[in-house]
Amino acid sequence: MYVHPVLAGVGALDLAFPTQLDRPMIPLKTLGRFLRPGLLFALSVFLTGCNSAILDPKGQIGQDEKTLLITATVLMLLVVVPVIIMTLAFAWKYRATNTKARYEPKWSHSTAIEVVVWSIPCMIVLVLAVLTWRSSHALDPYRPLESDKKPVVIEAISLDWKWLFIYPEENIATVNEITFPVNTPLNFKITSDSVMNAFFIPHLGSMIYSMTGMETKLHLIANETGEFPGMSSHYSGAGFSKMHFTAHSVTEAQYQEWLTKVRAESSTLNKDAFNALAAEKNHDWHPVTYFGTTETGLFNWVVEKHMGDNNHYGMDHKAKGHEGMSHGDAAAHEGHEGHEMPAAEHAEHTADEHAAAGHTGHAGSGE
Repeated sequence: MYVHPVLAGVGALDLAFPTQLDRPMIPLKTLGRFLRPGLLFALSVFLTGCNSAILDPKGQIGQDEKTLLITATVLMLLVVVPVIIMTLAFAWKYRATNTKARYEPKWSHSTAIEVVVWSIPCMIVLVLAVLTWRSSHALDPYRPLESDKKPVVIEAISLDWKWLFIYPEENIATVNEITFPVNTPLNFKITSDSVMNAFFIPHLGSMIYSMTGMETKLHLIANETGEFPGMSSHYSGAGFSKMHFTAHSVTEAQYQEWLTKVRAESSTLNKDAFNALAAEKNHDWHPVTYFGTTETGLFNWVVEKHMGDNNHYGMDHKAKGHEGMSHGDAAAHEGHEGHEMPAAEHAEHTADEHAAAGHTGHAGSGE
C-alpha cells in the first residue's frame, strides 16, 4: 500500500510528540494560586469608582425598586449558578486523564433529568411573571402616592442643555435645582421644549421620558434629608452630559426658608424669558437660576406649542359643553366624536337623508 510522504511525516510526528490528551493537565489548585491575586486586584480596580445610587435608595419608590431588582436577579441566578457549577464539575470529572469516570457511550435519555431541567425554569418564570405583574401596577409612575401630607407639584421642562423647574402652586421657578420637604410626595409633570430626554433621580427611583408636545407624570418621595443628583440619563445631544441638577430634601422649616429666598428674586419667568432661556444652548453646566415669579400656565403653553394642529391639550371644555363632565365621560365623549361611520352605514344614512329631503320637497310643491 502506497503512503504519501507527508502523511508518513505526520505519523512520525505523532509518535515523537504526545498529543494534548496525553499530556498531564495543569492542576486547578496551581492555576487558582496564580489567578486569584490577579482577579482580586482587577475586581478591586473595577469597583473603585462604583457608588450605585440605585442600590442605596433614599425614598420608598427607590427601595421598592431595589427589592424588585435583587429578587429578580436572585431568581434568575437560581438557574445560572447551578449550570455554571455543573459545567465546570462535568468538565473536570470527565476529563481525559480521569480513568475512574464511568463511560456510557450509549446513554441517551433520563426522564428525571428532563423533569428537573424543565420544571425548575418554568417555576422561576411563573414567579417572575407574577412579580412583574404586581410590581408594574404598584410602581406605576403615574400612580399617586398615599400620604397624609399635601404633595408638592413640580413642572419639569427639559431644555438644551438644562432643566427648568416650575412650582405652579408657589409661583416660582428654578434652573438645575429643586428643593422639597422630606417625607412629602412629589408630583412631577414633565415635558420637553427640545429633543426627548430622560428625567432621573437615581436615589429616589423611576426614570421617565420628557417629550415635546406630551406630558408625562412621575410620583416620588424622599424619606431622608440630603442632596441627591439628578440627570438626563439618556444621550440626547452634545451637551447632555452637563444636563444635571441637584435635588435637595430638607425639613419643612428649611423648605419655607428656601421659598422665601427664591421669592425675593426680582426676575420673572414669562414667555419672553422662557424663549431667551431656551435659545441659550449651553454646552457647559448652566448655573442655578431663580425666578421669583412665573407666568400662569407656562407649562401648558410649552406643551401646546409643539402639538401643531392636534392641539387638544388643556382645551376649554366649557365651550364644548363638557363642563362638569368627569374624566371617564370626557374620554368616552371624545372617543365618540372621533368615531368614523362605516361606509355602508354612511351610504344608508345619506340615502335616508336624500329621501327625507325629497319628501319634504314634494310636500312643499304640493305633489
